Amino acid sequence: MGVSATGAPRTPAAAREVIWHELECAGYTADLGLWRALADEHVAPPGSAPVLDIGAGTGRVSIHLAQHGHDVTALDISPALIAALRERARGLRVEPLVGDARSISLARTDYALCVVPMQTIQLLDARGRAGLLRSARAHMRAGALLCCALVTAPEPFDERRGDDPPAPESARLDGVMYVSRPVRVAVNARRIEIERERVTLAARGGSGHDHAPERDVAVLHRLSARSLRDEARAAGLRPAGTLAIGSTEEHVGGTVVMLRA
Repeated sequence: MGVSATGAPRTPAAAREVIWHELECAGYTADLGLWRALADEHVAPPGSAPVLDIGAGTGRVSIHLAQHGHDVTALDISPALIAALRERARGLRVEPLVGDARSISLARTDYALCVVPMQTIQLLDARGRAGLLRSARAHMRAGALLCCALVTAPEPFDERRGDDPPAPESARLDGVMYVSRPVRVAVNARRIEIERERVTLAARGGSGHDHAPERDVAVLHRLSARSLRDEARAAGLRPAGTLAIGSTEEHVGGTVVMLRA
């Protein structure tokens, strides 16, 4: 997978945040057709009402929707990721904003579709999810949809037990090779832990320096579609069905829970 430095913030820490996000998230495309189909169905014609992308990162979904004619507000808590998105979305109808999904406060309250891709909602505990659901509802017009992606049946593995891990992701940028390698997925009744080893290596002839491997652990809260629907009712949202995201060789499938204002 290639990574472009265009739009990456100048500070090393921020630039590295963008690089790791791109390696570990931006190459996922299995859900893009689903988000576009939802936008095309519920915002017709494209551009007639805005779409809100919650947890937008560097614009994986926002840019895809904007390239197909939709007006998108892209919200993420990370200034570094939003800065990269802003550069990459130049010329498109994307409004990048830094904000906390648990307490969204935007000028518009007429969103026709709000999407929460990549299990973003599972990064939040019950209190955080309640905040997201309430504040998203407050920004949606009557009849709008809020659609949240969940992973409900991840496949556990542990390299230390001898299990075969998925293939690593890597990219060379400015004389440095970045490698992100999944080493463990642990699942219990409450949490899913996804552990990766991040390695930075000086490429041959480059000016970078090798760094000791770093471990990054992402924690997702276990959440069923039924539980999310129950939480959504308390926020004034009504169940509106589910859709499936198919699995790929690199990624397990998922469920999109649809909630109507």
